[in-house]
Amino acid sequence: MTEKPYGIEGAQNRGVKALITGITGQDGAYLARFLLGKGYTVIGVSRDASVARLHNLEAFGIREQVMMESMAMNDFRSVIQVLRKVLPDEIYNLAGQSSVSLSFEQPVETQESISIGALNLLEAIRFLDYPVRLYSAGSSECFGNTEVPADESTPFRPRSPYAVAKATAFWQVANYREAYGIHACSGILFNHESPLRPERFVTQKIVASACRIANGSQEKLHLGDISIYRDWGWAPEYVEAMWLMLQQDRPDDYVIATGESRSLTEFIDHTFSCLDLDWREYVQTETALKRPSDILMSRANPSKAMNELGWCAHSKMNDVVQMMVSNYRGNSTFG
Repeated sequence: MTEKPYGIEGAQNRGVKALITGITGQDGAYLARFLLGKGYTVIGVSRDASVARLHNLEAFGIREQVMMESMAMNDFRSVIQVLRKVLPDEIYNLAGQSSVSLSFEQPVETQESISIGALNLLEAIRFLDYPVRLYSAGSSECFGNTEVPADESTPFRPRSPYAVAKATAFWQVANYREAYGIHACSGILFNHESPLRPERFVTQKIVASACRIANGSQEKLHLGDISIYRDWGWAPEYVEAMWLMLQQDRPDDYVIATGESRSLTEFIDHTFSCLDLDWREYVQTETALKRPSDILMSRANPSKAMNELGWCAHSKMNDVVQMMVSNYRGNSTFG
């Protein structure tokens, strides 16, 4: 297979095929829309494509433009069969159990779905030996507590089964890149939100509850530790960073974040303020909702992405909150 010309200048409409694992999730849907806008052929994979829930793609009106294939990420034979059939130019691996909280209840499934899936992709690429570029979704959770803003050289100190699995996948990517010359990179993404988040994620839980309360609901919002700090960005911007990583001549890993950390209390306050409500009247904290171990402070230094990719976040926490609230109230701000 002849390698297509890369670089930003040659990216538009060059007929590149991209395979996206985890296309049913938030990032998968935004990435599919982004790549289709650049003239890509987009192939999504799901364990059983015939019954995959593709409502996010339908919300964007792109369901019919995305081809689907059935692939089990934890089955090497399945992975290599699909790669041999599709022969994608770019692979975006976004699959795997994505909830930190749930990973404490399902640590084995979390490890297998994230690390084994990544390993099978890497080994299939090595076995097929053709020029494909791989993006693997890393996570800021790998860093643990970061009083000093974390960059690409900051050591990992994972504090959840999810973070351990992501750290494992990260080092698998690095090893295959160094050992076999595979064009593979990891995006170490800090928190990024959108209206496509399900309510099991705390940001959407807060937005949805606040909006229902504003509409007359008598409910209370039950949360765990609200003193934690996170770096919250806007998911549609982050998928562009994924794409930019694969347009570089030399594969490398990048921290993707806004560079601004805010407390969950501030997120709550701004959400309720957008609805002219005082959050203190509606929020209750419960010890039972706290994780066995958690990250208290998450801070990022995304300067490498700015310097080498030309990427920076334009939307920060207040913007994210306003767009999520606006969408929930029917204004369809998907970004």
